[in-house]
Amino acid sequence: MKEILFPYGKGKLKHEFDENELVGVLTSSVEEYRTDFDGFELVKKALEQPIGSPRLSELARGKDKIVIIASDHTRPVPSKVIIPSMLEEIRKGNPNADITILIATGCHRGTTKEELVSKFGEEIVNTEKIYIHDCDEREKLVNIGVLPSGGDCEINKIAVDADLLVAEGFIEPHLFAGFSGGRKSVLPGISGRGTVLANHCSEFIDSENARTGILKNNPVHEDMLWAAKKAKLQFIVNVVLNSEKEVIYAIAGDVEKAHKKGTDFLFSLCSAKAVPADIVVCTNGGYPLDQNIYQAIKGMTAAEATVKKGGVIIMLAESKDGTGGEDLYHELADAEDVGRAMSEILSRGRNKTVPDQWMSQILIRILMHAKVIYVSEVDDDIVEAMHMIPAKSIEDAIGKAKKLLGKEKADIVAIPDGISVMVVK
Repeated sequence: MKEILFPYGKGKLKHEFDENELVGVLTSSVEEYRTDFDGFELVKKALEQPIGSPRLSELARGKDKIVIIASDHTRPVPSKVIIPSMLEEIRKGNPNADITILIATGCHRGTTKEELVSKFGEEIVNTEKIYIHDCDEREKLVNIGVLPSGGDCEINKIAVDADLLVAEGFIEPHLFAGFSGGRKSVLPGISGRGTVLANHCSEFIDSENARTGILKNNPVHEDMLWAAKKAKLQFIVNVVLNSEKEVIYAIAGDVEKAHKKGTDFLFSLCSAKAVPADIVVCTNGGYPLDQNIYQAIKGMTAAEATVKKGGVIIMLAESKDGTGGEDLYHELADAEDVGRAMSEILSRGRNKTVPDQWMSQILIRILMHAKVIYVSEVDDDIVEAMHMIPAKSIEDAIGKAKKLLGKEKADIVAIPDGISVMVVK
């Protein structure tokens, strides 16, 4: 027997697998990477040696209004590690700078005070100016041009009015943008809802280049990079994390050049060769990434890349926030047939995109390839309405999967963290 721990919420689920059934455990070599420095030291070193840019302290000289775009509650970005060093570096160059931390919520709900304290610590929350972006706050949005996708590029006025715009973030594989981090701080981070919808159109999501680990000729990425440059995002600090959410690598500097170095580093570590299996047990990396079904679809794509056609994906995601969006829920729940639902989505033009359509499109694509058993805290009727099968434990889910397959024994692959792994065939 082989025991494997799976991140689930703020804890872990464990299961002992029959080694005659367990044909693969897919992890990235990120977990094997070692550094002699802690997160604070790595960030400071990155700030001291920026890529393709002067130091942040130099950029801050003579700039009155400085805006730092920071991640929201749905991202495990260690802001407590990054932001203090960024503030220190800015004030080294300009002690009197008027600094605003702009929370990049994209189209997510607003970050709560408790979540801000958890991310930044009480001192920063109590002493720094913080503004939470709202994609529907029309009076705070400014049109800065037309995206390559054809949509209007509207971003938060606080960023537009900044004399210097910078951002923090983290880099991980992303299911349709290739990688997170860098340019994503602007789009979708501080963009209007219409801008996000145009960028996430069905045509772009359907592109073979809009996949995990791909930046070249990726239409979603190209839109995002255009927006970041148009917004004059001059400097980023991005980190790479291990499964314990510890910083193992940091880069700083130009939004494109520094981000590229970070993605190259991650690409060299996070790939894992697919092992075809009847059943794939996967997670979304635990809290905060498994707060809802919307986010958990990201981890499912790792399982999708290795499960056999007609197989079963067992997704472990606590999902205390439920579905993560009413639009996502209804796109699935109101569809009697997922095939027809996919046809409807693909028929919508770039400017006809509806909220959460992109995640609906990807979940439907997965469901057309395999059954999904969802282990979570979500009510069973909600899971069933979204064309998935509810379960409350790994044991229960494996039993249901074998029954669906009509097998007493099955080939099983485990992916302890579906967010950190890039499965390649």
